Amino acid sequence: MAKPSFDLRGALRLILLPLAIMTALTIGVGLVITRILETTTLAANDEGVNRELAHGRTAILNTITDRMTSLSDMPTIIIATAVLLVAFRLVFRRWNESAFLVLAVFSQSAIFLLATVFAQRERPPVQRLDPAPPTSSFPSGHTSAAVAFYCGLALVLTLHTHRHRWLNGLWWLVGLAVPLGIAYSRMYRGMHHLSDVAWGLLLGAVCVAVAANALLLRPVLTSPRQEDREARDAVASP
Repeated sequence: MAKPSFDLRGALRLILLPLAIMTALTIGVGLVITRILETTTLAANDEGVNRELAHGRTAILNTITDRMTSLSDMPTIIIATAVLLVAFRLVFRRWNESAFLVLAVFSQSAIFLLATVFAQRERPPVQRLDPAPPTSSFPSGHTSAAVAFYCGLALVLTLHTHRHRWLNGLWWLVGLAVPLGIAYSRMYRGMHHLSDVAWGLLLGAVCVAVAANALLLRPVLTSPRQEDREARDAVASP
């Protein structure tokens, strides 16, 4: 079986460059928050959201938010991504969808980890319901991972069921509801500020967009069969 070809120049332009820019932006915003805005009114308002949520905690919400958070725990996301990597390859008979999901999930993770090293933000000043390092608040890794995985999955399914609007609506209902629920849960459980989860949502969305542009819309990874089809189309076009 012939191996799929890889466009290195296209990968540099469509993947590495935008992800490098997003990394710099994430670290920069984190440093601004921790070095400049930490003692301002904006930071106080950020913490006020957590205090209000902590004040309204109930046993039922504690359980629900714990279950929601588990949907984007690192082991859950890694195992689910590995399973879908194989499933997408078998179902779609190419590597593009698998590579897309892996790139979306692991690029946000890499950027998140770098940001936590350079911008060590303290957790919200409320009782925390989950164990975690005290200085890994910005950005929310659970939130960005949820966007990358669940929205990435929704996008793949939508591309292959685009003729069925009700199915597309279902994919995106779940794909958007889960990350938003996780973002709320992380704030409710005292693990992240509003600005942490907001940037987590943006980070995940950017990683999905970059991966989709490079591997689904304008693929830098192509199979020999796809290359032959594109060559025939180019010859047939006037």
